[in-house]
Amino acid sequence: MNVVGANITKIRLDKGLKQKELLAKLQSEGMEITGSCLSKIEGQTKMVTDKDLLIIAKALGVKPEDLL
Repeated sequence: MNVVGANITKIRLDKGLKQKELLAKLQSEGMEITGSCLSKIEGQTKMVTDKDLLIIAKALGVKPEDLL
């Protein structure tokens, strides 16, 4: 279980991004991730590494601590 998944979803929705749009941003930042993996992260069933947290924060345009 992860604690950031719900925050990722909330921020993504607040910014009007679809999951596919966030996925494309993450992939363009060099993160190797699939749609299924992103769904699991947002569903809080897949852990997020520190490196991934930094990439997700950058893609969403927020500070890493905003995801915590």
